Amino acid sequence: MRRELLLEKIDELKAVMPWYVLDYYQSKLTVPYSFTTLYEYLKEYRRFFEWLIDSDIAHCQKIADIELETLEHLSKKDMEAFILYLRERPLLNSNTTKQGVSQTTINRTLSALSSLFKYLTEEVENDEGEPYFYRNVMKKVSTKKKKETLAARAENIKQKLFLGDETQAFLDYIEQDYATKLSKRALSFFTKNKERDLAVIALLLASGIRLSEAVNLDVKDLNLNMMVIEVTRKGGKRDAVNVASFAKPYLEQYLAIRKARYKAEKTDTALFLSEYRGKPNRIDASSIEKLVAKYSQGFKVRVTPHKLRHTLATRLYDSTKSQVLVSHQLGHASTQVTDLYTHIVNDEQKNALDKL
Repeated sequence: MRRELLLEKIDELKAVMPWYVLDYYQSKLTVPYSFTTLYEYLKEYRRFFEWLIDSDIAHCQKIADIELETLEHLSKKDMEAFILYLRERPLLNSNTTKQGVSQTTINRTLSALSSLFKYLTEEVENDEGEPYFYRNVMKKVSTKKKKETLAARAENIKQKLFLGDETQAFLDYIEQDYATKLSKRALSFFTKNKERDLAVIALLLASGIRLSEAVNLDVKDLNLNMMVIEVTRKGGKRDAVNVASFAKPYLEQYLAIRKARYKAEKTDTALFLSEYRGKPNRIDASSIEKLVAKYSQGFKVRVTPHKLRHTLATRLYDSTKSQVLVSHQLGHASTQVTDLYTHIVNDEQKNALDKL
């Protein structure tokens, strides 16, 4: 979604929110949370507040009129009823007869609500230096994790990674082979954005940064001499991330055409640009998701930008056998998350079984 459109949609959601959600929004801007994250959270709050009104838990007609005391006095049973509603409600905008949203979606909704309730009960201060209230019902709500061993998850993910020589082969495919099957119109669009698309994908494969981190990069954040980029991690922390050298020529080729191709001025600070109605704009997350999907589907299997992050992490662990280095590269606070990559590249167990 274009940044301007994203901000418009955020303003539409802010216009219907209670005052304390606007306080929350303003507070998280200072962290800073990304606009994409805040937009997704605001959508979750709208859905939750609409349910409060429809269920007659909130005795009002408009979301903006839901009182703070309503949230303070929500019971665990109320929250369980909301989760049940999510699990059983018909899917919107779909012809399917399947009921309810996925557990992953439910977990995402509960995560957004947990962030709001933590703010209201712990982080905010009223005139007396106290939180708005103390009773946090979200601490009594548990989320259901998908039951799957790391080995099973690793095996599923492994088929969607571009390991070893496939990383360079994927980039070569985009540069040399992708255009051969395109229509005249598609070829024109590809030719215009080829250098940019290659730079985006090469950077994701060479650094392992998150999609949101790539979107928010500015030109000043890239140091080609040192092959380092500065990104804003989750929680608003700035981090310097090393970039593998194979991405350098793709980034150089893109920077060479960036100004002329996308009509960029000095005020256009975004590293990766798109053109909309003759004007440069910061590329949005959905555009990167689409370009990764179309190129990867033609090469091997349709993947998301997050799978490119997994690719870098797996290759780095395979080379170093160090979970600490991988966790630092990915911006994780601990090595627990990187346990997955040890299962992807660990062939010792299989080799031992083969000798039995």
